[in-house]
Parts: sequence; structure tokens; C-alpha cells
Amino acid sequence: MKQILGSFFRQLIFWILFFNFTRLVFVLYHIRLISVEQISFWEVAGVFYHSLPLDLATACYFMTIPFLVLMVQSVYSPRWLNLVNKIYTMIMITFYALTAAGEMGIYSEWKTKLSYKVINYMRNPSEIYNSAETSDFFILLLLLLIMTGTGIFIYLRWFYPNIINLLRNWWFSMGFLLITPCLMFLGMRGGTQEIPINQSESFFSTHNLLNVASVNNVFNLYISVFENLQNFDQNPYVFMEEHVAQKLVKQIYDVEKDTTINILTTRRPNIVIIMLESWSADLIEDLGGKPGITPEFRRLQEGGILFSEIYSSGARSEQGMASILGGFPAHPVSCITIQPDKYSKLPSLSQSLEKERYTTAFYFGGQLIYGNIKGYIFYNGFDKIMEIYDFPDDLPRGKLGIHDEFTLDFMADDLTGEKQPFFAILFTLSTHSPWDQPFQKPLTWGDNEREWINAALYTDHCLGEFFEKAREKSWYDSTLFIIVADHSHNSYYNWHPHSREYHKIPMLFYGNVIREEFRGTCWPKIGNQHDIATTLLAQMNVPAGKFHWSKNLFNPYVSDFAYFTNENGGGWIRPGGYFSFDKHIPDFYFFKPSVKRQDTLVMEGKAYLQEVFREYLED
Repeated sequence: MKQILGSFFRQLIFWILFFNFTRLVFVLYHIRLISVEQISFWEVAGVFYHSLPLDLATACYFMTIPFLVLMVQSVYSPRWLNLVNKIYTMIMITFYALTAAGEMGIYSEWKTKLSYKVINYMRNPSEIYNSAETSDFFILLLLLLIMTGTGIFIYLRWFYPNIINLLRNWWFSMGFLLITPCLMFLGMRGGTQEIPINQSESFFSTHNLLNVASVNNVFNLYISVFENLQNFDQNPYVFMEEHVAQKLVKQIYDVEKDTTINILTTRRPNIVIIMLESWSADLIEDLGGKPGITPEFRRLQEGGILFSEIYSSGARSEQGMASILGGFPAHPVSCITIQPDKYSKLPSLSQSLEKERYTTAFYFGGQLIYGNIKGYIFYNGFDKIMEIYDFPDDLPRGKLGIHDEFTLDFMADDLTGEKQPFFAILFTLSTHSPWDQPFQKPLTWGDNEREWINAALYTDHCLGEFFEKAREKSWYDSTLFIIVADHSHNSYYNWHPHSREYHKIPMLFYGNVIREEFRGTCWPKIGNQHDIATTLLAQMNVPAGKFHWSKNLFNPYVSDFAYFTNENGGGWIRPGGYFSFDKHIPDFYFFKPSVKRQDTLVMEGKAYLQEVFREYLED
């Protein structure tokens, strides 16, 4: 029976080694680029360390068939079963080597990993051959043969022992059957943590080349195929002729005059965005919420501009991240942040500010692995990225990570050492379940959302402490604070998920850089969180044309509208009313629409969703 266990673990180890062998070939293939980017030896070496968790997960998937073969061999071991295992493994070696060679070829052009989009292009192999340099094509073909031949030779020579005529041991077979799948399952999901492993686990560097090398090829390709298989070839949200939809969206964004109301005293303020996890507008008294939940936020309103009609386009944190940083609206089915080949085409607020000589930083007390946020943040090129592992070990933490008061307090001190002007984002987490914040829970109402509103009370308290400390810092008077939610949350009002109210979120511009006549005001312009990019850059007189889904909320000529999405449809908001719908349910869900504008609302909302999804597919 030792042969069975030995064979299993030797094959598992083989896959880890083979993945790293192809990774080494990838690195050597791009050695000139590594030299140009002046990447150190130890940074390159980090690729092989940070790739291990995702490699192990992929190896566990690859070992599914060998496990079944070994399971049979533990009770019945004819020679032909060895052949089955060998043929399967040789096929997988060839397949993986093919993905590795393909990735080497596309990185120079697209700076991304192999994806479903690339596979789709391979329907015309002659076009690929004609578009590549002949020498590169044959070099990659040679590398494919070398990787495949080397992998098969090493596997057969040192890692696969033939298993024949074993003595039966039913107790061992039962144990092997029960225990091994459990261990494989844990390996596949990356452990017992709440969020299964994804590509973010392997992101570690500010150099895109190293992150691409670190992420397992097949794991990434699987995610890409899974996300696109249902909707890649055609847009499932086509409601009208393309030219009609494009014309409607253009009319929505057209402005009579490209101007802005200047609300700042300086063109180059420090900028701090505090992104609030799961804050609904119902937490804010002046946005329709009940008193007493967020008193500190209400005090901040006296020194800032409260936006009274802002909506989240999505319902997940990674969607909010792409909206705020990339100015890109959320859409049904998938999220752009989990697909590097797509989000690499988005503009970036952080990169726009870096061109204006801003230093950049991102703080989060939890794990950035969720929704591939880590990969997206790394791509955005922040100078400093801090998640749970990067904060001091003595900071108190709960199940999800470090509590908000401690991350906010850390940032207040840490920004003092940053070169100004700086752009910093802090993403809170305490208003996400399991609500284990180190704070009393005095609010006894709220029914099913009692824990959530008490968590919001805690985060609000943390905001108060943060600003009390920040006011003593040298950088405070030169800083614009933008406090905005990543998305909304079901509230104690229990709005219908398709309703306008369900998607409404708070947004506050605050700070001494705001001109006095605007402090303590309420701004009623209808908009989304993806409007932050253009709104902010317009105040700084920085071009924002690339953020074409983002509008300037301080331009009086800009139309009032907002968009939101759900898993299978979307919604559209205008001053005269709104509607939302679910594609899988034939009837539209209307909520307080103006009868006169009903047809216009539906046409505009459909056109907007159609165009957002079209651009997502085409990027």
C-alpha cells in the first residue's frame, strides 16, 4: 500500500515542479525585459515562492484522474491501468506546456495572461501565424517541444512507478477513499479560509511581468473560460440595433458646455478616499436614515459637500473598486476585476494622479484576495499596498481582519511620512459580517439588520477618532477626503433589490480645501460612484477623457442620471422616475416611474446596459 501513497504524492510533487519549470522558461524567455525594467534577482526569485499556493490548488485538480486510478489499483491492479494514468498525464503535460508557450508569445504584445479571449482568436491559426514574426513562432514551437518532452521524460523516468499485483487491503482502500478527497478539496480551494483561492494569491510585485509569471496558467485560463463561456461570443443584453444604442448613450453624455464649478481652494490637494464597506444611504440621517446610527458622519457633513443622489452600479466590493478607480460601471454576470486581460484596458485614477507626481497608497485590514482585488490594485500601480499581513502584528483583529479603528489610526500616522501630494485609499471592513468589532452594540432596533447597523455605528465612531487625530497632522489642511461606499446593503427598510433605494449610497467630499461657501451643503446631482474620477480630475484641471463612462457632477450642464445592475439585468434612474428589470423574468419591475417618460426611461436604460456589456466583452 506504500506504493499507492508514494505514487500519489510523487505525482503531486511532479506537477509543482513542472509548473515551475515552465515558469523558469517564461522568465528566461523575457530576460531582456527583466533587465530593461531593472528587476532584481530576488524579486524574480519571489515568483517561485508566491506561485506555490495556486500551483498546489491546480495540481490537486490535475490529480483527480490519477487519484481515481490509484483508488482502483488499491484493489485491482492490472498493467493497463498504469497506461491509463500515463496517457492522461502526458496529455496534461502537453496541454500545460502549450498554455505556457502561448503565454510567452502573447505577453510581449498584450502584457497579460492566456485567456478565453485569446483562445477565441485561435480559431484562425493562420492569422496568428501571419501576425507573428517567423523566428518567434519557431522559437516558441521549439520551447513547446522542449517543455513537453522534458516533462514527459522526467515524469516517466522518476515520478511514475508501475503498480502491478498489489495485495488487497480493504481498510487501506477505505481510508484512501475517504481521507484523500478531503485533502485534495482543501488543496483545490487553498485551505479552510472563507474565500477560496484565486489569482490574487500569487500577486506580489509592482512588476506586471512577475505577477503574470507567478499566476498558474491553467488556473487563470479556467477562471477566464468559466466567466466568459456563457456570454463571450455575443452580448446577452442586446435590445436594439447597435447604432441606436450608441446614439442614445452619446446623447445621455453630451453636454452643452464642458465646464465645472470649482469647489476647491487648490488644484493639487492631497486626496484620501475612505471606501466604506457595505454602507447604504439608510445609515445617514440626511439621506433618509434613522437618527443615531452615524452621528460622526453627520458632524463631518458640516465641513463638506453631501451628495444626496449617488448610487452604486454594482453590489460587490470588486465592482465598486473598478467603478471608483477605473470609472467603469458594474455589469451583470461577471466582474471586470477578475479578468486581467480586460481590466488592463481600463483607465486608472491612480495612474492619472501619478502622472501629476502624486505618491499613492492603498490600505486594507483584510485579505485583498476577494474578487481578485489584489491583482487589480497591483495593476493600478500603487506605490504602497498594505493588507492584513503588512500591518503590525499587534494590531487587534477579528475573523475578517484588522478592525477599522486600527487601520484608520495607522493610516493617519503613516501618511505623515508620505511625500505630498499623495493619493491614498483606505477600504474599511467592519461593516461586513461577522460583525465582531470590539465595540458595544447599543442599538436594539433594526430587526434582521441590527448587527449591521451596530457595525456601522462602530465604523462611524472610528471615522470620528480618525479625523480627530488627522486634524493634528501637518498634511490635514491640504487634503480632500472622499468618503464613499463600495456598494449598498440591505437595510432595516428591507427595500426590494430591484428598487432605487436599495442601491443608494452615501458620498461626502470633506476637508479644509473645500471653499467655505460650499461647506455644509447638499449636492442633488444624480450620479454613480464611477463619476468620481471625472468629477475629481475636473477640479484639478487634469484631462479625464479616457474615463468616458464617468461624468463631472459639478458641471451644471451634465444630465442627471444613474445606473445600477443586478445579476441578470439592470436599472435606470432619471429625475422623472426609474425602472429596473431582470432578463430572466419577462416582466419589467417599475418603481414610481413617470408615465410620460416611461418609454424613454426603458430605452435609455437598456441602451446603457447594452453598451456597457458590449465594451466589457470587446476589451
